[in-house]
Amino acid sequence: MIIGNKKISLVTSDSRKVIPGSLFVAVRGFASDGHSYIPQAVEKGASAVMYDTENLTPEARAALEKVTAIKVEDSRIALAQAADEFYDHPSQKLKLVGITGTNGKTTTVTLLYQLFMNLGYNCGLLSTIANYVGRTETETTNTTSDPVTINRLMAQMVQQGCEYCFMEVSSIGMEQQRVAALKFRAGIFSNLTHDHLDYHKTFAEYLRCKKLFFDGLSADAAAIINIDDKNGPVMVQNTAARVVTYSLGKMADHSCRIMEESFDGMLLKIDGEEVWTRLIGRHNAYNILAIYSTAIELGATKQEALVGISKLESAKGRLETIRGPRNLSIILDYAHTPDALENVLTTLKDIAQEGQQLVAVFGCGGDRDRTKRPEMAAVAEKYADRIILTSDNSRSERTEDIIAEMKTGLSPRGLAKTLCIADRAEAIRTAIMTSPDGAAILLAGKGHETYQIIGTEHRHFDEREIVRDIFKSIEAL
Repeated sequence: MIIGNKKISLVTSDSRKVIPGSLFVAVRGFASDGHSYIPQAVEKGASAVMYDTENLTPEARAALEKVTAIKVEDSRIALAQAADEFYDHPSQKLKLVGITGTNGKTTTVTLLYQLFMNLGYNCGLLSTIANYVGRTETETTNTTSDPVTINRLMAQMVQQGCEYCFMEVSSIGMEQQRVAALKFRAGIFSNLTHDHLDYHKTFAEYLRCKKLFFDGLSADAAAIINIDDKNGPVMVQNTAARVVTYSLGKMADHSCRIMEESFDGMLLKIDGEEVWTRLIGRHNAYNILAIYSTAIELGATKQEALVGISKLESAKGRLETIRGPRNLSIILDYAHTPDALENVLTTLKDIAQEGQQLVAVFGCGGDRDRTKRPEMAAVAEKYADRIILTSDNSRSERTEDIIAEMKTGLSPRGLAKTLCIADRAEAIRTAIMTSPDGAAILLAGKGHETYQIIGTEHRHFDEREIVRDIFKSIEAL
């Protein structure tokens, strides 16, 4: 990549990462404005700077006179395009599949990655839980990473001989242009429910950002949509892509019915053929149908897709079950929205045997959408026999204040079966020690996460470790 007759050594929007010969792209963020760091970037050796405003400090203007300065219309789009150019357009060399929606993104991309790796293809994965280049794992911090990270990882995938890449595409990632310039072979829509309104402010804006993904698909791509969600058809109103539909209850290109269900798995009938899966729950039936539909679109045979599905294992922290003493079942799930919590609780309620107690332990994140706090408590009251309200990632808020807002969604009857324990580890211990034999205890909200954010500090917090330690203490009694 050449700018101003100089070869660019790195593309970045972080002035701290600038090395001599870098292209620094000044992007306005929430906490700070990258335009303020132009002098630092130039001082560290940047040879080119992209910016999108005339509202610059005298220091920034003076710094721009020392380098190749390029004014652009939108720095975020420019960053994505520059990253794509710098890494030699890696998404065009992969069969890139993106999924967007409120729930099911992580499970679907993770299982697609599993399926195609098992079919003998080398693949990449970009997800909330982890990024994979082939079988090499790297951690991730965002649902959709920044454009430089995305293109860097995809370039590594190309170098490692990957043919496919499966990635989550968030509404925030779309709004911030993180996937601009990427070439998608297929896009999947799962569902749309209440989430991220702390960022988007309105549901209409949330929907608009999701829809942008499908608006940007090319004519040679496939838009694979869940038409049981009323927003499914809306997503593809303006897409140039070929539309492929899937449904559990309507006429569609691909359909599915749940034949049998237990804590050990489900028997599904997909396009007339039966297949057993170790995953449970109606929402996972949707996820599996999305995977099947995508596999067929990508050229897998029906038999390959169904056999592969029968071997899939649930994504970490998605209805992950730990069996313990006294016939207790601990279920870990990332559910952190009212709809996701309802999906999980209804699933567990439907599977539970008569008289089996269902306990829900969960909190709500601090500095995030406050309107869903009472809604989640109301959902738990509807389905759980006992409730323990506790912490999640409280961030700068007091856990006690978050719990107080959650409690406003409970009726007197709900309050009577609810405990409030701010310390999440103690809440888990209380749930396990006070539940009757055979109970199913849902730990919702953390899922795959192995930390809690208190203030600005990330503290180690792995629910699996906590549960197993409690089980050991019970067995030692």
